[in-house]
Amino acid sequence: MIQRRTLLKSSAAVALGAPGLSGLAQQAVTLKFHTFMAPQSNVWLTMHKPWMDKVEKDSGGRIKFEGYPAMQLGGTPVQLYDQAKDGVVDIVWTLPGNTAGRFPRIEVFELPFIMNNAEATSKAYWDYVQTMAPDEFKDTQVLALHVHGPGMFHTRDKLIRSANDLRGMKVRGPTRQITKMLGYLGAVPVGMPLPQIPDALSKGTIDGCVIPWEVVPSVKVHELTKYHSEFDPAGGALYTTTFVMAMNKNKYESLSPELKKVIDANSGQATSAWLGKVQQGNDPVGRKAAEDRKNTIYTIPAADAQEFRRKARLVEVEWAADMDKRGYDGKKLLETARALIDKHGKNSGAAARKA
Repeated sequence: MIQRRTLLKSSAAVALGAPGLSGLAQQAVTLKFHTFMAPQSNVWLTMHKPWMDKVEKDSGGRIKFEGYPAMQLGGTPVQLYDQAKDGVVDIVWTLPGNTAGRFPRIEVFELPFIMNNAEATSKAYWDYVQTMAPDEFKDTQVLALHVHGPGMFHTRDKLIRSANDLRGMKVRGPTRQITKMLGYLGAVPVGMPLPQIPDALSKGTIDGCVIPWEVVPSVKVHELTKYHSEFDPAGGALYTTTFVMAMNKNKYESLSPELKKVIDANSGQATSAWLGKVQQGNDPVGRKAAEDRKNTIYTIPAADAQEFRRKARLVEVEWAADMDKRGYDGKKLLETARALIDKHGKNSGAAARKA
């Protein structure tokens, strides 16, 4: 009888939220985080792991993570978004552009020479989706949206100084807009996910690739190429790529209000900006890897970048027309994205533009 009364008192205390026992109602949850990035990559080590560590700390250990880089849970990079949508995993970090044309409105941020710096452009990307494309990722709970630093050329046997140098070269691009751009610049565009680059370069399937400096070491591009062509910031950035960190909706909704608040506090514009800033901040590490191998690094002057701009502009025109056909106002989407990038770029200051 005494034992029964004690149990009843304990149950009542929990129901009333007694301070010493309320934690019992807050069971820990373990989330599976899946991505294609390698475990030794800067993205995994300086972005994904710190984000998971912060969420764990902010939750008082009530949210824990199992991290799976390099597609360790199976599937291909192209399937990552659907893995989050379908609940195969809880959270993914991936390129929307892996599935060509599925997320058309956010491709505006991948158009040639549209970005300024990754932190500002990531803020713009988040704001743009909230206002202009709120249903673009409707199948998941979006945690962050960001871009990487300026994309550039990395080639095996030939230095790119002008657009004409690309003629006939097989160059890997990450998304349909960027492969289109490569085609208009005169290259033979080859679309493929990041993890396939080392094998393609070593076998000669491609002559080069476009990626930002930051990701170079993780796919050994500094070892597999001899030449690197970046753009003077005064001439603009050749391109950037969009990323999404997304969570399974049912898993998010199953969290307690307190744990939802922890996830929400580590989501949104500020988190998007932080991811973009950290990723671009790792560019010097990739550049140094190429310098240490005595590779040739060439900076395309702002004046010469105009030829790249002129040839690539048709990508922008075609994207806007495609949006119109899909029932969106392509011009308005483009103008909104530009205005947001400009707004956040100005706010971030001249120093960030040159970073």
